[in-house]
Amino acid sequence: MENSTLLWIIAAVLLVTGYAGLIIPALPGIVLIVAGFAVAAWAENFEYVGWLTLFILGLLAGLAYLLEAVAGAVGAKRFGAGKYGITGAAAGTVVGMFFGVPGLVAGPFLGAVAGELLARKDLRSAGLAGLGSWLGLAAGAAVKIAIAFAMAGVFVFVRFL
Repeated sequence: MENSTLLWIIAAVLLVTGYAGLIIPALPGIVLIVAGFAVAAWAENFEYVGWLTLFILGLLAGLAYLLEAVAGAVGAKRFGAGKYGITGAAAGTVVGMFFGVPGLVAGPFLGAVAGELLARKDLRSAGLAGLGSWLGLAAGAAVKIAIAFAMAGVFVFVRFL
């Protein structure tokens, strides 16, 4: 098998796995997508897609991670959470990552609620903060998916135009 064919196969596997990782929390989707595009560029000896484009894709990946990480806390804040609720939502997101899908769903909510209850707020306010963290998390996931497809657009644009 020719070297470039093998690289294209690896790139395709990385890209398919990466895009699946956008909805499967156990997979680092954005990282695999960047790796897939890098291997695709390598398959063509960086003739069409160079290091500048790959750097831009890396920046977009970093932006996706950043926006996803803060989305739950921002959502909690929009629904009236204080400093403890926002911190709780962020901590719940991080802890929830270790428990798969249930952890990612429940972590930010429980963290925001716990933070608000520690701040001596009532259960209704704490619940609203938890709801806000869920909505923020959903918005963050949507933004991450949009950025991932924008990355594909950048790659295709540079490659074919």
